[in-house]
Amino acid sequence: MARLSLRGIKKSFKAVDVLHGIDLEVNDRELIVFVGPSGCGKSTLLRLIAGLDPITEGEFWLNDRLMNQIAPSRRGIAMVFQSYALYPHMNVYENMAFGARLMGLDKAEVEARIAEAARMLRLEPLLERKPRELSGGQRQRVAIGRALVRKPQLLLLDEPLSNLDAALRSEVRLEIARLHREIGGTTIYVTHDQVEAMTLADRIVVINAGRIEQFGTPRELYETPANTFVANFIGSPRMAMLEVERQGERLVAPGIGEVAPDRLPQGTEKDILLGVRPDGMTLTPGAEGTGFAASVVYTEYLGDSAFVYVSMAGEPPISVRCGPETHLSPDTPVRIHVLPGKAHYFSRSTGQRLAI
Repeated sequence: MARLSLRGIKKSFKAVDVLHGIDLEVNDRELIVFVGPSGCGKSTLLRLIAGLDPITEGEFWLNDRLMNQIAPSRRGIAMVFQSYALYPHMNVYENMAFGARLMGLDKAEVEARIAEAARMLRLEPLLERKPRELSGGQRQRVAIGRALVRKPQLLLLDEPLSNLDAALRSEVRLEIARLHREIGGTTIYVTHDQVEAMTLADRIVVINAGRIEQFGTPRELYETPANTFVANFIGSPRMAMLEVERQGERLVAPGIGEVAPDRLPQGTEKDILLGVRPDGMTLTPGAEGTGFAASVVYTEYLGDSAFVYVSMAGEPPISVRCGPETHLSPDTPVRIHVLPGKAHYFSRSTGQRLAI
């Protein structure tokens, strides 16, 4: 069992403030993903939880026990780093046994734990190999296995897939998801890849510049982003953002035309950002008709679908998800339509989501 509570966590390196008051509650058996751009503080927060760096201010509780002054080796936490950090002169078995032996476990218990971890990670045929004889995905599984042998209350994974190619990332990601279900523990996973976050997490913590922007399920973050940062960071391609003005019961995009959404935002704010995801719009060729006037920049064919990138007056290019048969030449005039229920509204001044 591992319940985690972070209360007002701050971290500074001399005069540089990295984390600005993190409050977070993690339930037992959850797989939580910290996601955000490089340098946002997600790996720093993970190191504070592991005890590798001291907390400047705030409290870290694990299962109702204050951990601030507890040594890393006594926290019941195991961490898998971005680099595999395997001992090159040891085989897989010895690498996995190293941490368990430091815990003072007897030989029979060490062997039993390695056998269990090797079974879960499908490493039985590799136990006699040296790290240089393994693929990147196999090395990462060994690093995870070394952590599991310690049977931690909490497993921390710091960008474990960043050194792998696309095919291996997909394979090991599935292994991590299966492993989490099988061991039933609490896991915190750090990544800058929002696809990993969306596919793995029970809940996602979106971090930006040392602050939590939103904490929720992948569906909540995708369908109801709290602000423009989350809206742009979660989802690929990113959400289109258009500047619009409220004119009574109308919304007008300067230089583009009138927006005809099915719902308007509450309140009286006049300067609004209209956000729409690529799958929240449709596209029809032609210069005449309803909707936004735009012209094609290029078409991106993906096999099962196509993304058509279009430009509108004074706005950055946006993408519209279409069927795989769609292929439009550059400069083709088109009309863009927002589907019912797919419009998101944000304050232009604060970036916060506006209720509908």
